[in-house]
Amino acid sequence: MSKDKFLIRGLAGAKKLKGEIIINGAKNAALKAIPACILFEDDVTLDSVPYTEDVKKLCHLLTLAGATIENGIPGKIKISSKGLKNTDLDVETAKSMRASLVVTGPILARYGRVTFPAPGGCVIGARPTDLLFMGLEKLGAKITVENGQYVFTSAGPLVGAEIFFPVQTVTGTETLMMAAVLARGKTIMKNCAMEPEIKHLAGFLNSCGAKIEGAGTPTIEITGGPLLHSDGKIYHIVPDRVEAGSYLILGALCADDLKISNCIPEHLESTVNLLQSSGVPIIVGKDFLHIKGNAKIPYGKFKNFNVKTHEYPGFPTDLQAQMATFLTQTEGQSIVFETIYEGRLKYVEELIKLGADITTMSGREILIKGPTPFHAVEELFAHDIRAGFATVIAALLSDGDSILQGVHYIDRGYEKLEERLRSIGADIQRVI
Repeated sequence: MSKDKFLIRGLAGAKKLKGEIIINGAKNAALKAIPACILFEDDVTLDSVPYTEDVKKLCHLLTLAGATIENGIPGKIKISSKGLKNTDLDVETAKSMRASLVVTGPILARYGRVTFPAPGGCVIGARPTDLLFMGLEKLGAKITVENGQYVFTSAGPLVGAEIFFPVQTVTGTETLMMAAVLARGKTIMKNCAMEPEIKHLAGFLNSCGAKIEGAGTPTIEITGGPLLHSDGKIYHIVPDRVEAGSYLILGALCADDLKISNCIPEHLESTVNLLQSSGVPIIVGKDFLHIKGNAKIPYGKFKNFNVKTHEYPGFPTDLQAQMATFLTQTEGQSIVFETIYEGRLKYVEELIKLGADITTMSGREILIKGPTPFHAVEELFAHDIRAGFATVIAALLSDGDSILQGVHYIDRGYEKLEERLRSIGADIQRVI
């Protein structure tokens, strides 16, 4: 029987946790680097790969399609796309995760055909595929629907085009950038997402023969060419800024002395600045963030602030739930406004169960009044990856034992969360 629950013993508001958390490679970067290997004629080795459930599923999806994936030492995998022959993606695996969308660009560019079902994943609101479809059509793809599946075909090589995104899209930017690497001619994409993972991936592809300019800015130009060659180069997955931010917020509420290592602080400027302005004692190093002397600050004395999510470099939507939990313990009123996913506030009902004073103003906006002590609750639920982590933080704040269900959502984005939390002093167990 699957152990899909956490039993969490709360700290009753005390900041007792201490130690070090070493940040893994970014889940969202790995979910793009793995499909990028389809663009290569030779094998590609990826390092610092997080062993999350989403990464496992994506590797399984490509294996079913015929790719060969070898696991070496922990965090390192080697991928060969030479045997990839089945471009009809496995329905059940593809439906279980939204990252399946990213596979379509590289497969279509290399093999001229790919089918996939409507993708699944966390239910955090509409994630329209229109922009991705529009971009692939501009590159020369024909889209049809057969037996409830999308079918993309290309009569010949994809052809470079000019693509403007009406709204920034991370998935669209990365998928079309990869597809354009093998297209004939030049592709110019405007109003692109600027997440650091995009720039990092483009840098590796360029080192292997791609011609990508402007990644990390609103305009990206790609000059298409032949299949890429790694020639033994290893792609080191960039540290996970969302994981780092999640542990930083947890530490701000529950830890006295917590060092978060192997991270890139400049990727978390908006988060760090908000917490520091609230009074959290954070030391910013070259590759670490260190909360030190936090227990000296009395309970409930952090200053309140408002949060509005925004595309990078603004405050990330993937840290919105965690930061809302922090705000329940600050003085005064705070507003959290979600601009990207309208379904991302489901965690609010869990925080209210625990004792939070939150008013839902709309499907995108909440008003938080703090500070409010939390009490233990036996029936909590993780509504998605990030909401799950936020609820773990909230349960750690409580005055007793809480049970959190739906831990499989958390597993999709955080590797061995309970083990890592125990290493810094938390009392958390995975139970049936």
